Amino acid sequence: MERLSATPRPDWRAHVERDLGFTFHTIGGEPYWDETAYYRLSSDEVDALEDATSELEQMCLALVDRVVGEGEKAFERLRIPRNAWGAVARSWRASEKNLYGRFDLAYDGQGAPKLLEYNADTPTALFEASVVQWDWLQATHPDSDQFNSVHERLIDAWNRFGLRGRRVHFAAVKDHAEDNGTVEYLRDTATQAGVKTERIAIEDIGWDGGAFRDLQDRPIDVLFKLYPWEWLVGEEFGPALLSGGVQVIEPPWKMVLSNKAVLALLWEMAPGHPNLLPTFLEADRVEGKVVRKPIFSREGANIRVLADGRVEDDTPGAYGAEGFVYQAHVDLRPFGGRYPVIGSWVIASEPGGIGIREDATPITRDTSRFVPHLFD
Repeated sequence: MERLSATPRPDWRAHVERDLGFTFHTIGGEPYWDETAYYRLSSDEVDALEDATSELEQMCLALVDRVVGEGEKAFERLRIPRNAWGAVARSWRASEKNLYGRFDLAYDGQGAPKLLEYNADTPTALFEASVVQWDWLQATHPDSDQFNSVHERLIDAWNRFGLRGRRVHFAAVKDHAEDNGTVEYLRDTATQAGVKTERIAIEDIGWDGGAFRDLQDRPIDVLFKLYPWEWLVGEEFGPALLSGGVQVIEPPWKMVLSNKAVLALLWEMAPGHPNLLPTFLEADRVEGKVVRKPIFSREGANIRVLADGRVEDDTPGAYGAEGFVYQAHVDLRPFGGRYPVIGSWVIASEPGGIGIREDATPITRDTSRFVPHLFD
């Protein structure tokens, strides 16, 4: 695995906006999509990432089964609200299908990939991992390959939901470019699979006391929401959404996996596993340098790196009241002064490809850049 410098395509901004609909390539005036470099991997390294992703997903599914079987104590440790317990168990026992997820892995081509966290409910960076970096590859390195079958797998996954003849409403918050870009892409893959789709903002979903409705007063039967379950269950209409009257994608059982407390439960289930880092709910269980993560934090918020009680790094944010997990620190090897994290995608619980985000520090934040990859 190596990071190589590259010359950006001279017209890439106009091209990705016009031809791909990629409008959030620059965020806050700073580059998000970065063509000044790319990562080159070997086929063996790609195999290692694919194998680790498959192994981790199967472990996660086994953990959901264990949590549902244990019930109250396990739900409480995961900070899942009591009013959601029945929906989580019901959706799991009904084998409700899931669409996608992203494992964030520490990997530099040496040793086993290590799980940093699992974005199981509302992962982003999907469109750029699937479409934009494939477009870059075809334009700049057409004779190389890329670990990327996300697009084809998404279309196939929608076919498995059995949604023909039903309307799927795709929802995200208003005025969030990245979220809305992700939702529009997923809606496009569903349309290609023959699914009838509509867009709606989360804020515009109505409730008439008996059914959820859109702005045309049509009932919402199936909802894809890029909005965290832990937020939804706290809304006034949360109990109605949990009742099962609406099919929600991702399903309620993803609440088991969509928080960082799951990292501690995975370690309990498989201590010493080569793809896991020692992680606990108690602060004094990790030896050496430790990373403290809020159970519900997002985009690198409120992460603290501690060494011998000293704070080495700390990020701002509004999370932490829900509690923390404590994960053994892993040294990310810098490539050209940048620290990459591999986002490894699962589509319908099968490995689908990777995207790489990098930062000037070992903590991946919402300002981190997306850098394409290839392999030979």
